[in-house]
Amino acid sequence: MNSKHLIAGIAAIALVSVAACTTNETLGRSQLLLVDNDQLAAPAMAAWQETLKTSKISTDPEMNRRVKTVGARIVQAAGLSGQSWEYVVFDNPQPNAFVIPGNKVGVNSGLFKVVKNDDQLAAVLGHETGHNIAQHAAERYSQQVATSVGIQVAAGATSGRTQQVISSYGGIGAQLGVILPFSRQHELEADKIGVDLMAKAGYKPSESIALWRNMAAQRTGGAQPQFLSTHPSDETRINQLEAYIKSKGYN
Repeated sequence: MNSKHLIAGIAAIALVSVAACTTNETLGRSQLLLVDNDQLAAPAMAAWQETLKTSKISTDPEMNRRVKTVGARIVQAAGLSGQSWEYVVFDNPQPNAFVIPGNKVGVNSGLFKVVKNDDQLAAVLGHETGHNIAQHAAERYSQQVATSVGIQVAAGATSGRTQQVISSYGGIGAQLGVILPFSRQHELEADKIGVDLMAKAGYKPSESIALWRNMAAQRTGGAQPQFLSTHPSDETRINQLEAYIKSKGYN
């Protein structure tokens, strides 16, 4: 790759970035958004349907009731109750939950090993709802598209190819935009939005700290070092939550 192509690639990324930057008032920062979550809903739905087919769904009535009840209160607090939300509890021992565009939320049954009350469950569901409010999946996808455009141009594609690269990026790009873990920044942002939603919904924000202490306590073999993970370390998460809750005057 010669310097001319490299400069062209950098210029292409800069051009796409400037054209698609928007300010997210909730986050207090600008985002690169070539698409929004609504535009990712279709490829996300395909991934969701595949997950429903290949994963065992829990029929535990109490787990399902709690997830749907707490989820509804969080969504109402977020002002999103006019949208359709789907919650599914998967029979999976790993303590985890996830959200994808289209308001699809998956909760593993193993999460209830560390969630000791509905306040802590609200911390999880508030966090996942926060990802959607923050348009994190769309931002991640857009960053990948911009990088792809830069690579194509740096490899010798003409400027007329830029839009073609964006429009044809779907498929595996859409899957990556939905499936890949969120960045550490995204996780910490979702934590804070989740705490705000907990407070508005009448849950106790400090229970989010208790939740992550429970998570840290149940890990076996030691947690992965923060610099090797897309997720913040438990210590970072707890420290930032404590500082944020104190700054907002939450209990």
